[in-house]
Amino acid sequence: MTKQDTILRKLRCAVYTRKSSEEGLEQEFNSLHAQRDACEAYVASQRSEGWVLVRDQYDDGGISGGTLDRPGLQRLLQDIEDGLVDVVVVYKIDRLSRSLADFARLVEVFDRNGVTFVSVTQSFNTTTSMGRLTLNILLSFAQFEREVTAERIRDKVAASRRKGIWMDGVPPFGYRVESRKLAHDGERAEQALWIFRRFIEVGSGTILAREAAERGILNRTGRPIDKKAIYRMLSNRTYLGEAPFKGDSFPGEHDAIVDQTTWDRVHAILKESPRKRAANTWSDTPALLKGLLYGPDGAAFSPTHTRKGGRLYRYYVSQTVLKYGAGTCPVGRVPAGEIEAAVIDQLRAVFRQPEIVAGTWKAARSQDEEITEADACASLQQLDPLWDELFPAEQARLVALLVERVDIGTDGLNVRLRVDGLAGLAREMQVGGIGEAA
Repeated sequence: MTKQDTILRKLRCAVYTRKSSEEGLEQEFNSLHAQRDACEAYVASQRSEGWVLVRDQYDDGGISGGTLDRPGLQRLLQDIEDGLVDVVVVYKIDRLSRSLADFARLVEVFDRNGVTFVSVTQSFNTTTSMGRLTLNILLSFAQFEREVTAERIRDKVAASRRKGIWMDGVPPFGYRVESRKLAHDGERAEQALWIFRRFIEVGSGTILAREAAERGILNRTGRPIDKKAIYRMLSNRTYLGEAPFKGDSFPGEHDAIVDQTTWDRVHAILKESPRKRAANTWSDTPALLKGLLYGPDGAAFSPTHTRKGGRLYRYYVSQTVLKYGAGTCPVGRVPAGEIEAAVIDQLRAVFRQPEIVAGTWKAARSQDEEITEADACASLQQLDPLWDELFPAEQARLVALLVERVDIGTDGLNVRLRVDGLAGLAREMQVGGIGEAA
């Protein structure tokens, strides 16, 4: 017997274990332990062939075999690339992968690094063509089993939803999960109902989001509910006591938060276009320059209107004229539409003036040092193209925020801005407090 025959090459064996679900992993002896014991016993039986067990353990608990993105498997592949493993030992091949495509990539890594693959319960050798054929057949059945299982799960979820059963996931705002069923979540359920009822009154998600923030209504992460979240709520039939599923809706096991009448009124409003809804809110909106407009004699102007031939004509009239009659003020009455448009044009021009932006930035820094000049510039420039999409009530709020006073004379008008208002606007635009009309 030669010296080479008496010396066996040591084969470093790495045991890999996996379990798809987390169920039972908390037990003292679980499925991963059982797989490892069987694999270690097999390695021990091959000790005469030079097999030795590596110290590292490669375990993935609660992770599907349909993906290669597994911490334990990735560590194993890295050690293979580093030349630390000669043999990969698993209990069954589907513990390593249930996908033919993924397994082909793994075998490519094994072959490139001279690593062999052994399944304790399915004896074959991947270095032969017959072994590879056997492996592919077994993997085909493993993938078929995974796909059939997925179909069963999808069918079960669909059947459960048709029966109105809640099937896990994050419950809608206003609900909590109790005994695997949806239940009203106390104050949040009342807040959800308020959002539906208030939308009927204001018809604007932008205004409603601002009012919700003022009332301290927060989502599950502790942040104010934004406009997009509100519209998702208003379209979620779960609040109607139903179980939505893939475009259909079925009677749910849970109690409704919103009654059918309220739901119908909300969706009658939602069917209108945003611009039409905006037009409908003009009559409920205070005059844009109320309390801001003053004449050449220093007297305030008050909004008023008249109707002729079924049309509404709006004006601002000087208090001097109202008290002492026509002719007592050089500028006694001005058309509301024209003066408001002139003020808005000046405001929108302000948003594009660098010197105004610089002043805004300096004012904003005194209240929030994190705001940069670029932030202030970007915030104000965003508002210019957005202005026409805002609801009238939102436009009126912004004018009150930005304008301190408007003086009108025989030679034109002068708009005095609130610098602190511009700073507040820049901060508000940064956090997304101003939205579109819808």
